[in-house]
Amino acid sequence: MKSITTLELQYAHRFYGFQGEAQYLHGHTGVLTIEVEDSVNTGVNMVFPCNEIQKTAWNVLKNFDHSLILREDDPLLPAILKVYEEQGIKDGAPLNTMKGDAFKTELATAYPECRLVVTKETMTVEGMIKIAYELLKDKLNISKLTFTSGVNVATEDYKPVNTINRCPLCGIKLNSESICPKCGYKK
Repeated sequence: MKSITTLELQYAHRFYGFQGEAQYLHGHTGVLTIEVEDSVNTGVNMVFPCNEIQKTAWNVLKNFDHSLILREDDPLLPAILKVYEEQGIKDGAPLNTMKGDAFKTELATAYPECRLVVTKETMTVEGMIKIAYELLKDKLNISKLTFTSGVNVATEDYKPVNTINRCPLCGIKLNSESICPKCGYKK
């Protein structure tokens, strides 16, 4: 069975080297749909609480929200960083409170202090799915990701391979000590 939830992300990007309107810096509202598959947890009668899927995903993906996403070879990148440096906001500003933990994968690097994500490939809906899966695959039993941005949609099915120890009281993943981080249940 599956639990399904969505996550909304506001971001700006451009398709560097693309011959068309998308070569210009522009913004989107993107919606990531996350499908998690597992057996129904008998204690809470659900696969995984949707609000916990959202929290787990948001903790990792919030660096994409209200951020600028540029490819690593985009000539705008050094110019943006130079302006941020001149403004004194490259290393963060007091009002920048929505940032998540910095991350670096083969496909993307997040610089939360300056609301910037640098990608290896052009940030398309397909690219977002690749990045999201890489960041979430060890945290959730993902069976499908769909990313919608404007009129663009991509989807990818996955075969869940993880066995996730979940709390019988709340349904969320137990930590490495088999303790529920939400309610304190001990296995």
